[in-house]
Amino acid sequence: MKIGVLALQGAFREHRLMIESCGQEAVEVRKTSELDQVQGLIIPGGESTTIGKLMCEFGLDKAIIKRADEGMPIYGTCAGLILLTKTIIGSNQYSMGLMDIEVQRNAFGRQVDSFEVDLPIPVLGYKPFRAVFIRAPLIEKVAPNVGILAQYNGKIVFARQGNFLASSFHPELTGDKRIHQYFLQMVKENVN
Repeated sequence: MKIGVLALQGAFREHRLMIESCGQEAVEVRKTSELDQVQGLIIPGGESTTIGKLMCEFGLDKAIIKRADEGMPIYGTCAGLILLTKTIIGSNQYSMGLMDIEVQRNAFGRQVDSFEVDLPIPVLGYKPFRAVFIRAPLIEKVAPNVGILAQYNGKIVFARQGNFLASSFHPELTGDKRIHQYFLQMVKENVN
């Protein structure tokens, strides 16, 4: 399996290293021809406005939407979550509109308000996951077809809708591979 990591801006290197540490090949995606090579895609954290503009400029937005419609699994972290959403509350910035969720940008505050917390995520097992929140968005509302995988203080921070996975936090900044392994399993099931 080849997993693409959108490499326009943000924490793409860390995701690539996590995929490789899970024993899979990772491809940095900057062009549509590179997207064509992969069976799954990670959209990393970073600056969602910048990533969105660059996606549109390089034609990656339409190519990603096409692959998503064909069933390719996509995982968005932080800015990636914002780009997957149907609605960004109080903003008209670009998003692909793939997940039936409403997102609030920077819901946990500014960079200085970043934090880490041990987060229970039942689909990953008993041991909590050390979640890193940096200028994190929040999933304010989900449609009935969206599964809530984790909450922090009663607020949704991790969700899945079919072939889409989205987290407010940055699992690539920890040594814990379980979320990447969960995504790889989604890709494997889609390929078979």
